[in-house]
Amino acid sequence: MTRACLRALACAAGVVLSAGSALAQSVQFAGQMGAKALLVIGGQPKALAVGESHAGVKLLSAQGGVAEIERDGQRLTLLLGEAPVALAAGAPAAAGREVVLSADAAGHFVAEGAVNGRATRFLVDTGATAVTLSQTEADRLGLDWRRAPRAQATTANGAVPASVITLASVRVGEVTVSSVPAIVLPAQLPYILLGNTFLSRFQMRRDNDVMRLELKP
Repeated sequence: MTRACLRALACAAGVVLSAGSALAQSVQFAGQMGAKALLVIGGQPKALAVGESHAGVKLLSAQGGVAEIERDGQRLTLLLGEAPVALAAGAPAAAGREVVLSADAAGHFVAEGAVNGRATRFLVDTGATAVTLSQTEADRLGLDWRRAPRAQATTANGAVPASVITLASVRVGEVTVSSVPAIVLPAQLPYILLGNTFLSRFQMRRDNDVMRLELKP
């Protein structure tokens, strides 16, 4: 398994939100204008102060290039310039606080989930410093890793260059965690490795072939 040695962690830029129904809506954090955040909602720019709402989107906070919004009871962190995040209109926020996984025939814990709203598969790797994904998977998910800070990661094949990014959201099962540091490697990986930048947010317990991850308060 990969062990990543991080030298830098930085926020990636941007997130776009889109709904998957007849009431489809896109929301993008396009910049800041003084104390206001410039959001592009349904293709229309709108400057909102913290606490203000437009078209069902409420701005909760905006600073340092990161905005937090609420829509239909769901909170989402928006970062400048990243790829679209799918969000079903009217979908409630995932209220779960525990992930329960069963080991496969090889003893691995594989989980279905999503990165920035896009479906993917994870492999739990307690030996990985960070959530780790391949450049190919990062491209599929629309992550802007090419302009991200660089670092060196130590793998089974030696040191390799890595790009350091921050994922706006990582969902496993019914539990979603925001602002998760991750690294992108040139190696081919069959899964996204669910490393300790995600796992450290949980109390982890294993009972034979069952692993339980309970979100920390």
